[in-house]
Amino acid sequence: MDNYFRLIVGILSTVVVVGCKGHVEKGTYGYDKQFLESHQHVIHLYENKGKSQLMVLPYYQGRVMTSTAKGEQGNSYGWVNYDLISSGDFEKHINVFGGEDRFWIGPEGGQYSIFFKKDTDFTFENWFTPKEIDTEAFDVVNQSDKSVLFHKKMKLVNYKGFAFDIDVNREVTIFNNQEIKTDLEIDLSDDVDCVGYQSFNEIINTGEEAWSKDTGLLSVWILGMFMPSDNTTVILPYKNELVLNTSYFGEVPPGRLTKTDKHVTYKGNGTARFKLGLSPRNIIPYVGSYDADTKMLTIVNYTFKGDSTYVNSIWKLQDEPYKGDVVNSYNDGPLDNGDQLGPFYELESSSSAKELTPGASIKHIHKTYHFEGKFEELNKIAIKLLGKDLKSL
Repeated sequence: MDNYFRLIVGILSTVVVVGCKGHVEKGTYGYDKQFLESHQHVIHLYENKGKSQLMVLPYYQGRVMTSTAKGEQGNSYGWVNYDLISSGDFEKHINVFGGEDRFWIGPEGGQYSIFFKKDTDFTFENWFTPKEIDTEAFDVVNQSDKSVLFHKKMKLVNYKGFAFDIDVNREVTIFNNQEIKTDLEIDLSDDVDCVGYQSFNEIINTGEEAWSKDTGLLSVWILGMFMPSDNTTVILPYKNELVLNTSYFGEVPPGRLTKTDKHVTYKGNGTARFKLGLSPRNIIPYVGSYDADTKMLTIVNYTFKGDSTYVNSIWKLQDEPYKGDVVNSYNDGPLDNGDQLGPFYELESSSSAKELTPGASIKHIHKTYHFEGKFEELNKIAIKLLGKDLKSL
């Protein structure tokens, strides 16, 4: 009888908790909102009468953790590392918290890397993400319902031993539907829900010495982690003869890529680890993905003005350290020991690198859009922006 009584009390307690907080399912924006608010300070950005929402975390370098186009009951688009965040611990080499738009600085590898100490071998044991872009908070300068501005001072030392004194300015802004239509020059029917936002990112040389190619340059690097599925296809459009960099983590497993004369595609399912890169000569400043299960199209647009100087992040001493990629896409998968960071897939963009005099800066804008709704309407957007008919996937 006592056990029966305790069972009834437990059920009633659960009902009360669910009733107070509102029932939310994992995978929804409301679930991620409750989770993140229980562990972190969260800044919320809203548009379109609250249907379009973002969560931005100052203690995670002002990253956009996730977004939705359909309010709290809608799908949550960003990948969130629940285990790491809830643990409260920091990992040794990198803290893969997740997030759709996180701020990093390149290069990762090579003789000008800021992830390896001077004269160390380019192995995982010697690879460390600088704490300034991994575990340290960004300061909130100003915020509203639509945008939030961050600032951070940094001192980074590269593989050559050159020290960079930097000011970082980062502003995240959410768009309304009219701004999305104007920016992308598209029509939006009532059968499509959408959310769009951008991060404006600036690094300023605040030191007394100019940056030069001989001592190393830096770039703004924005990475977005998204939820994988067996029916998600990553779409990388390109122009000119394809120069596809597949050498980051060894060659791509056979059968993983599909190449045409205009696109590289792969299944963004988080089951095999590889990374792709496109050079400046190939760039059409859009990349994207399509999830056939949820009928959700993701579009990423980024700053590209025809520059050719991009840092090279491959883990080795390089003959051409400034012949790197503009855009990258990473598919997560098991490591050699069987462990896995995710699963997730990434869409990334980088700024060009410049020899900055004291006080000069590099600016880079990275925009993310999610569209969810009728296939026919999503296909129109994919054809216009990515040049890809989704029926062919």
